[in-house]
Amino acid sequence: MTEYSIGVDLGGTNLRAAAVDQDGNMLAQVSASTSPEKGREFVIGEIVDSINELRAKQIDGRFAGVGIGVPGFILMEKGVILNSNNLSFLEDFPLRDDIERRLGVPVILENDANAAALGESWIGAGADVEDLVLLTLGTGIGGGIVYKGRVMHGFLGMAGELGHLTVVPNGNPCGCGNVGCLEKHASATAITCLAELMRVTPHPNPTAEEIYNLALAGDWKAQQIFHSMGEALGIALAMLINTFNFPLYLLSGGPLPAWDYFAPAMLEQVKRRSFTFRNTQTRIEKAKLGGQAGLYGAAYLPFQAQIHRH
Repeated sequence: MTEYSIGVDLGGTNLRAAAVDQDGNMLAQVSASTSPEKGREFVIGEIVDSINELRAKQIDGRFAGVGIGVPGFILMEKGVILNSNNLSFLEDFPLRDDIERRLGVPVILENDANAAALGESWIGAGADVEDLVLLTLGTGIGGGIVYKGRVMHGFLGMAGELGHLTVVPNGNPCGCGNVGCLEKHASATAITCLAELMRVTPHPNPTAEEIYNLALAGDWKAQQIFHSMGEALGIALAMLINTFNFPLYLLSGGPLPAWDYFAPAMLEQVKRRSFTFRNTQTRIEKAKLGGQAGLYGAAYLPFQAQIHRH
């Protein structure tokens, strides 16, 4: 009999849920709106309804449980979100236990970037290694560390906040209270902010995609922005390589199409700053699963819990 689990990727505006079998085949997928303005009860109801809809479609399979990827810090043992910018109404609430009670099945909460790293480790670009680091480039920068096939959580669940590594000692101020954080120098938001400062486009609020298209067309300023982004990423990656000595470091997210414009500066910095990188077969590559990584990783959580129970 096929065994399946359900993974949920809970974002600030949308939620996606998928039934996935133990071999990583996606059996069915549904999506819904999170509509934060409608409050906690509505959003939890949407999560539960999505899961029940998927379960109803998988009548023949044996159900392993539910994994949910959410943005923010999670107190892993309690199943409570401590801090989430986009879903603040779910903070300090026993979300895992509440959904378990409504569904009558085991539920595992995980940070969304950690879930994405686990997905890449399971059936993505990291399927051939046990240890990897993933950097997710988006509005901010998230990260996930997988060691011996499992997410590294730290003592409270807050390990892997890689977007807040300092890459410019006196750099741009960050909402976390620090200055010079990686996400203030290499995220999609950093790209657009720098483009506005440099007046790359005649109109305000350009998108990262517009900047990329200008770089493609030969615009020097746009190309410099990606060079700067690459340097920041290279400094962070060198730190990570020197710290972990893992075989694989992955990048994912919206700015990835601009790889050819930021990767040369990135690799130049890594070579300069990491003796380990220069002298080993350490790989820095693009992630493979795109926006589905978090769904696959969330779905893998119940399977992984079973493995470690036995």
